[in-house]
Amino acid sequence: MTLYSQGKPARTVSKGVVCTVEDQVETLYTCPSNCRAEVSMLYCVNPNGNTSALAKWVRFSDSAEFSLIGGKNLGLGESVLLTDATLVLEPGDKITCVASGNTTPELDYICTVTETFIPVG
Repeated sequence: MTLYSQGKPARTVSKGVVCTVEDQVETLYTCPSNCRAEVSMLYCVNPNGNTSALAKWVRFSDSAEFSLIGGKNLGLGESVLLTDATLVLEPGDKITCVASGNTTPELDYICTVTETFIPVG
């Protein structure tokens, strides 16, 4: 149970994406239209070479982008784990990921979110 889901219908889900094309934006998670989502964990691991990791929160209401992982250079086997903060996403907000600095990247991104359903009416 999270701060926003107390006494409300909610579910916790994990999503993952693998970035294998240099500088191509991949969507890790999109908040559903009937929910608010609390991101409690964001993880990125590099199983292949030397690659730069970038993850952003893209706010649906105005398309503003905010860096969560800002070009962190990861060597083979290195990772980044963000767990000490909560990010609340509104319907339509996204988390996007990019791998750069390596012509054959492979960055694995994983997030865990709690989706709290917004009552209709």
